[in-house]
Amino acid sequence: MPSYAFLLAAPALALRHPMSMTAQPPSRRSFVSGAAAALASAAAGPAVAYVLPDLPYDYAALEPSIDAATMKFHHDKHHATYIAGINGKLDEKDQPPIAELMKDAKAKGFNNAGGGVYNHDLFWKALAPAGKGGAPSKALAAAIDKKFGSLDKLKEEWAALGAPASTFGSGWVWLIVQGKDLAICNSPNQDNPLMKGAATEGIPILGLDVWEHAYYLKYQNRRPEYVAAFWDIVNWNQVNEWYDDALAGKAPQF
Repeated sequence: MPSYAFLLAAPALALRHPMSMTAQPPSRRSFVSGAAAALASAAAGPAVAYVLPDLPYDYAALEPSIDAATMKFHHDKHHATYIAGINGKLDEKDQPPIAELMKDAKAKGFNNAGGGVYNHDLFWKALAPAGKGGAPSKALAAAIDKKFGSLDKLKEEWAALGAPASTFGSGWVWLIVQGKDLAICNSPNQDNPLMKGAATEGIPILGLDVWEHAYYLKYQNRRPEYVAAFWDIVNWNQVNEWYDDALAGKAPQF
């Protein structure tokens, strides 16, 4: 992703260093060589600040499971706040791909701001309008049956884990890959299973945000209804790809 800092800086520089009436404009050669140098620098430059991704669907596309007002507030405000938070903690030269940042996020104190970015990046892509998300692949369905007995049994365990009594306050529920096996777990706040030192470590392939901001406008205190409605909008097509990657040791990348 290109850095746009120079675009913001340019007007200020122009004000501080205006060209005098007698100054000669730079030659065409200097413009050409300067542009070439800028392009070369951009191509070889470091990773830049994390940015808010566009949603892969309209705000209202997940209704009735998640309402448009919640989606707009959740994405435009909460996700953006996490991005601003982690960008404020790191210089651009120190910003690796967000999945890489997760490894030592707890040790470095980036688990809330950085985890909030990664978790939401995953969350939006793990959702799709009802009827558009496909179904578990043959391989994933077999793994679900082996671990949980059936998809319905997985949903039952997921509902219990996502209930306020199990995930108290704010947090997430995850379907993860550990080696070649599936597991489900929860995490507090913006922690996730990629983080060293997480209560349960593994590669997440599906996550559910159970912070109140993810559901309260529609469901108020009825979190179990939100957890149940989530299954109607799972993007299994994406989860299937992440499952195959996770078997090879690769976490979702954003």
